[in-house]
Amino acid sequence: MMYPIINDILGGNLQLNAEKSPFQRTFVNQVKRCAEMSRKLRFFKDQINKAGLMSSHPVLQSDIYLEDLEIQLAEHEHELIEMNSNSEKLRQSYNELLEFKIVLQKACGFLVSNHGKAISEERELEENVFSNENYVETPFLFEQEVRPAPSNQSGLRFISGIICKSKVLRFERMLFRATRGNMLFNQAPADEQIVDPISAEMVEKTVFVVFFSGEQARTKILKICDAFGANCYPVPEDISKQRQITSEVSSRLTDLEATLDAGIRHRNKALAFVEAHFSEWMDMVRREKAVYDTLNMLNFDVTKKCLVGEGWCPIFAKTQIQEALQRATFDSNSQIGIIFHSMDALESPPTYFRTNSFTSPYQEIVDAYGVARYQEANPAVYTTIIFPFLFAVMFGDWGHGICLLLGALILIARQSKLSTQRLGSFMEMLFGGRYVLLLMSLFSIYCGLIYNEFFSVPFHIFGASAYKCRDNSCRDAHTTGLVKYREPYPFGVDPSWRGSRSELAFLNSLKMKMSILFGVVHMNLGIILSYFNACFFSNSLDIRYQFVPQMIFLNCLFGYLSLLIIVKWCTGSQADLYHVMIYMFLSPFDNLGENQLFWGQRPLQVVLLLWALIAVPWMLFPKPFILKKLHNERFQGRTYGMLNSSEVDLELEPDSARQHREEFNFSEVFVHQMIHSIEFVLGSVSNTASYLRLWALSLAHSELSTVFYEKVLLLAWGYDNLVIRLVGLTVFAFATAFILLMMETLSAFLHALRLHWVEFQNKFYHGDGYKFRPFSFASLTEDEN
Repeated sequence: MMYPIINDILGGNLQLNAEKSPFQRTFVNQVKRCAEMSRKLRFFKDQINKAGLMSSHPVLQSDIYLEDLEIQLAEHEHELIEMNSNSEKLRQSYNELLEFKIVLQKACGFLVSNHGKAISEERELEENVFSNENYVETPFLFEQEVRPAPSNQSGLRFISGIICKSKVLRFERMLFRATRGNMLFNQAPADEQIVDPISAEMVEKTVFVVFFSGEQARTKILKICDAFGANCYPVPEDISKQRQITSEVSSRLTDLEATLDAGIRHRNKALAFVEAHFSEWMDMVRREKAVYDTLNMLNFDVTKKCLVGEGWCPIFAKTQIQEALQRATFDSNSQIGIIFHSMDALESPPTYFRTNSFTSPYQEIVDAYGVARYQEANPAVYTTIIFPFLFAVMFGDWGHGICLLLGALILIARQSKLSTQRLGSFMEMLFGGRYVLLLMSLFSIYCGLIYNEFFSVPFHIFGASAYKCRDNSCRDAHTTGLVKYREPYPFGVDPSWRGSRSELAFLNSLKMKMSILFGVVHMNLGIILSYFNACFFSNSLDIRYQFVPQMIFLNCLFGYLSLLIIVKWCTGSQADLYHVMIYMFLSPFDNLGENQLFWGQRPLQVVLLLWALIAVPWMLFPKPFILKKLHNERFQGRTYGMLNSSEVDLELEPDSARQHREEFNFSEVFVHQMIHSIEFVLGSVSNTASYLRLWALSLAHSELSTVFYEKVLLLAWGYDNLVIRLVGLTVFAFATAFILLMMETLSAFLHALRLHWVEFQNKFYHGDGYKFRPFSFASLTEDEN
């Protein structure tokens, strides 16, 4: 598809301000404003998600200007930040009161239960520790003579508080070391979990009471509490004061709960209003920012009164673009008319293919390998049919094909509903490839009928078998074989081959030779497409020195092998094709003997071998020297010059439509051509062998189906027990669904993908282009903020 470059207003997608930084361009302030509004909307989205509000139906708002929306968003943000700040302060006060209440309840119990113990502890401390007034704290025995300290002790004290449960052990150990064991530590788990104001998560906490003596011990304990994040609360020793404080704290907690609930309702109401308009606002801001980003790619003309932009458009869309620009001029009452004309460009245009829901997934398969070069042959046209067919060759079973067909039909029947729903990544991929699945299932049914396999079971669909037993008992059918008594089975494999002693040898031979035939045809198609590419770009060098020798080399070897396969099938010969192909290279002049399939085969093999040998230097040497000659003629023997060719376009002639100016380097051209020639010669062998995966996967699929049918279903059905039969049927169904219909489908899909990307597309497809990405509001996503 051809493109002109267009020069228009608001329609360019080429950067004309590359020399300017993003902060020096004309509409940078508008972009900053839109970015700031996007930040505010993302902030609202986070708050809505944290509040757990359900998505409601969007409310359509009357047309609003960007300036009004900017003011409205700023007001909402200020209001929400203020509510969050107030709510955070109230929540912190509520948590402190709740902790205070829990500490009062637990600490009072410690004080009452430990009253007698506290008196004895105090007496013991007075007798043993504070008998000498020159010491504040009694050190350990091994330090008593080393570290004396003055003392002005006045009695036993305590500090109560609350700490996270995970820190209790380390907290107690630190207190013990800091006070040198001169303290009594009591703890009890809190009955309620408390909300962490930072992480908003419920945290388990523990109430503690530390009994100690001395002002220095008190200072140390308070510092340790602060370091561990423990909150300390004063608890009076008087029981009546404890009850009074507990009552006051409970009353204040009730008031704070009511205030917090009212604040949450008010905040949710404000967030609900924002959520109802969120989609509309976000869409508007995203569009405005995209417009200003595009305007920044444009440039002013010399009069500074209009914008000039350059961009690509498909040829078929020129009339539509002109009409749209004229409508925009009329609607905006512009006094300056729009100038729209085509331009010449040095750079290669982007690639654009019009697709629909049927062809789009096939185009995506090709684009995953590489986007087509501009005006290059599109492999997706052939992939539409060849890809599902090669898949079916490996997956052929008309029972499994019917299962895939039902799945594809369900997706197609519900496409109007599924296209509007938000699907997971796997379901979205499956839904997008519903027509690929449809063709794969239809071709699988077709190949399954040829293989005569229905969940590995053969059926006499197209008539009776061409074979019968040697006697009426058929006891020797699987040992001595069957006897042919009528015309061959009309379509596909004769069902009598199933279970016979030569079944595996016959099917292996059939599928192996069929895979080689498909591979040779497929690779020939790729080389033929390279001919059409060369013809389109008027590149006679590629036709004479790439297409012709490649066709000769491939068909003199593997085309000849395909001919031998067809002749052997038609004549029923017992010739060994392995022997023929091997000795075609080792002893081309020897007599073929019983391996001769037709008259004149030996001299034909010699001629084909000579042509294949000639084709290798034909591909390698002429083209680089011809390019060098053309270069020298153009620049008349100058030491260096600019050849209108690039590294990827070295094979283009001087009059080619796609030319770039780069220095011609003969060594690089020759090395490139040598690599290309060696790759083709070796690839012809490896690629042909690669098509044998069609035979291998078809055999694996068939044998797996047979194992599940015979060793699971038939084995369970041999028991006269309903439970065993149901279990066997269940295992067979799950094995069929998850292994044969899912894993085998994925395996066959990937192998068919490889055959297209490597064996087919490398014969003609460069895939070094880039996609045409027009400016479109529909293509904007939430990430483009």
